[in-house]
Amino acid sequence: MDLSELKKDYRTSYLAGRLEELQRKEAEVREMLASDESLHELAAKELAEIHSHKEEVEKQINDILAKDKEADEFPSVAILEVRAGAGGEEASLFAWELAHTYEKFAEARGWQWRVSYESKSELRGYKEASFEIKGKDAYKLMRHETGVHRVQRIPATEKNGRVHTSTASVAVLPLRKKVNININPADIEMEYSRSGGKGGQNVNKVETAVRLIHKPSGIDVRSTSERSQQANREHAMTILSAKLEQLEEENEAAKYAGARAEQIGTADRSEKIRTYNFPQDRVTDHRIGQSWHNLPKIMEGGIEEITLAFESDRRASGAE
Repeated sequence: MDLSELKKDYRTSYLAGRLEELQRKEAEVREMLASDESLHELAAKELAEIHSHKEEVEKQINDILAKDKEADEFPSVAILEVRAGAGGEEASLFAWELAHTYEKFAEARGWQWRVSYESKSELRGYKEASFEIKGKDAYKLMRHETGVHRVQRIPATEKNGRVHTSTASVAVLPLRKKVNININPADIEMEYSRSGGKGGQNVNKVETAVRLIHKPSGIDVRSTSERSQQANREHAMTILSAKLEQLEEENEAAKYAGARAEQIGTADRSEKIRTYNFPQDRVTDHRIGQSWHNLPKIMEGGIEEITLAFESDRRASGAE
């Protein structure tokens, strides 16, 4: 253990000091034993006590570090993006419905849900939208929603009763406290515009909306939810950092992808993961080959059974 690093954290500084004290005491006893063998029995007893105390302190430190690691891997804040795919207005409406489903699910779990950016179609569906979710296990439970969602149904505008197929894509990104990505300011192009929607009159009069373009990767991030340009810029930078970190992780994972990835799904946003068949009142997750009924309830946030089934399948396959 690096005691100097542990001393910098207020949660482990006392324990690090205690461990350092026990190590010093242990060294003194060993030095005393080396100079006088007749003290062997007494020294052995004292060393056993010191060792027991050290194990206890190290366990407390490791427990704190383990919680940190889990919090970093599965943070309580996530960015969820939806984007209309193939299918025109029907795809945009489906993208809105997916976002509505996730908002209701978040509401049921007591999570905070906040709109970061919305771009709506003529029928008020989503061309694309970005949301911030905050709460216990938010990223852990939502991360497997990443991918292409397909809907099969008869649109309200369809006169001949034909079933149409449309798609929408979902991406879920973790917002970690510790970001391991360094972004060169010269690589970022910024654009400012007026925000629409909620936020007061000032939002619509001043150019508070921010769009960031990371030129090397082509990643485009927008934030319109904050009241000031500075706040939107900071929020957009946070999302951009998360996207770049995710991109790096995906590129690294692609190097080691194999048969196992084919069996459990790659969590790639281009992978078709689920079909919502309205005429048959059925939703099917293609990654685990399971189906559920009662689509009205599911689209009102009733996806917990689906998310838990997927988590269970991954654990059973050794993926978690």
